[in-house]
Amino acid sequence: MNKEEAEEASPLADSSPCPSDAFARVRVVLSHTSHPGNIGAAARAIKTMGLSRLYLINPKLFPDPQADARATGALDILQHAQVCSSLAEALAGTALVAGLSARRRGLSPNHHYLRQAAPDLAAVAASQEVALLFGTEMSGLTNEELESCHMLLSIPTNPDYSSLNLGSAVQLVAYELRLAMLAENRPSALAPPELALNEDVERFYEHLERTLLRTEFLNPHHSRKLMPRLRRLFNRAHLEKEEVNILRGILTSVNDSIVD
Repeated sequence: MNKEEAEEASPLADSSPCPSDAFARVRVVLSHTSHPGNIGAAARAIKTMGLSRLYLINPKLFPDPQADARATGALDILQHAQVCSSLAEALAGTALVAGLSARRRGLSPNHHYLRQAAPDLAAVAASQEVALLFGTEMSGLTNEELESCHMLLSIPTNPDYSSLNLGSAVQLVAYELRLAMLAENRPSALAPPELALNEDVERFYEHLERTLLRTEFLNPHHSRKLMPRLRRLFNRAHLEKEEVNILRGILTSVNDSIVD
């Protein structure tokens, strides 16, 4: 038995069955990955935890032999990976977006440690699409990516050396989510409300900005500060589908009452 086979046959591995199709509602999104080996490592990491959906936003090199080599027995994950040209494309259809970052920023979404947030992610995945968003290896998530996140997750690493390889970070997140999903599979678990989809929330933000500009509440020369704060406010609320419809109805009423 070679080293690779020994790893695969480890007695520490527990092949607990997947409790539901919630696993199929989770997508791991890697943004602008620079090293193809990290894509392969991520594919292997998610497959070991029962996840299967990998989305890649403008990877530097993919497909690539290095990705195949690091994926080992998870080539099927790479073969079915969705390569996207934009963040909006990668998040289309999702109801909850969790961004992974080792550092907090001024206008970042609500921060949670991974283990604290995993049950909420599992609860939403029971009925709706969830995205786990990872930034580039060197700089992490961009401001634009942060603005699309409902929560910011971090792994409580050693503060004196917090750097984690992308594949390792994906493995830890997938593991914690699997534990939460196994625990979530209980008859008493309450179904969460239907959250608004990412694209519907984005249309609301566009509608809101147009309305605020029209009412002159928003100064077009200073919109860079106000709109990110408003996005953070509403993302923190985890808007439900019906709530977005109500808010857009209010905006439409405001616009209809304005005499140009």
